Amino acid sequence: MKFLLTLSLCLTIGTAHAQKTVEFNAADGLTITADVYEQSGSKKVIVLFHQAGWSRGEYKEIAPKLNALGYTCLAVDQRSGGGVNDVKNETNARAKKAGKKTTYVDAFQDIEAAVAYAKTQYKPDQLIIWGSSYSSALVLKYAGDYPDNMDAVLSFSPGEYFGSKSFISSSAKNIKVPSFITSAKNEKGSWWGIHQSIPDGKKKFFLPDTKGNHGSRALWAKFDDNGSYWAQVKNFLKSI
Repeated sequence: MKFLLTLSLCLTIGTAHAQKTVEFNAADGLTITADVYEQSGSKKVIVLFHQAGWSRGEYKEIAPKLNALGYTCLAVDQRSGGGVNDVKNETNARAKKAGKKTTYVDAFQDIEAAVAYAKTQYKPDQLIIWGSSYSSALVLKYAGDYPDNMDAVLSFSPGEYFGSKSFISSSAKNIKVPSFITSAKNEKGSWWGIHQSIPDGKKKFFLPDTKGNHGSRALWAKFDDNGSYWAQVKNFLKSI
C-alpha cells in the first residue's frame, strides 16, 4: 500500500501533537489524502470524514481537541468534496483528473480504504468512525455492512441522501457497536428513521435546545452552542 508522509509539529490547546499528511490507495487505485493528528502513546483512533463539498480541513480545529481526549485522528479527503478552511480536497482533485465519478456514494470506497489503512497502520485497541453530512450517512452504512470492523460510530447530520429511502437504514439495522447521531435541531426528520432502524441497546442521539448546525462544524468554537455538542460527544466517548 502506497503512502507518503509529510511531518510537522504543532502546538495546540496546550498539548504537543504530531500532524502529518499521508496517502493510501482505494480499491480502484485512486490515491486518497488524509491528515494524521497523532496522540503519542494512544492506541485509540478516530477516522474522520467530511461533509459535502468540503475537505479534511473540516477537522483542523476538532481533531486537536480529540487528541486532548486521548485519540489519534485520521482526517480523510473523500473523492466527493471540494475545500474548507483553506484546505483543498486533494483526493477530489485527483479523481476529477482521472475521470472518476465523485458522487456521494462513490466515496464509500474511500471510507473502506481509510478504515483499512487505520487498522493496518495503527493496530488500534479502539477504532471509531465519524462522519459529517453525507459521510455521516455512509459511516452508518459502513458500520452496518462491516459490523465487526469498528468499536463505535458517530454521525453528524445523516440522512437518506442517495436516492433510495432505505439505502442507509437497511444497513444500519445490522449495527452492533455503540452509535451516536446528532444534527441541527430542525434536521431530526432526516435521520430519525435511520436511528430507529439501529438495534436498541447501544444507540444514542442528541438534539440541541438551540438552532444548532449541520454536520461536524457544530463543534467549531465560532458557534455559541458548540459546548452542548462537545459535552454529548465526550460523554459518548467515555461510555464506549
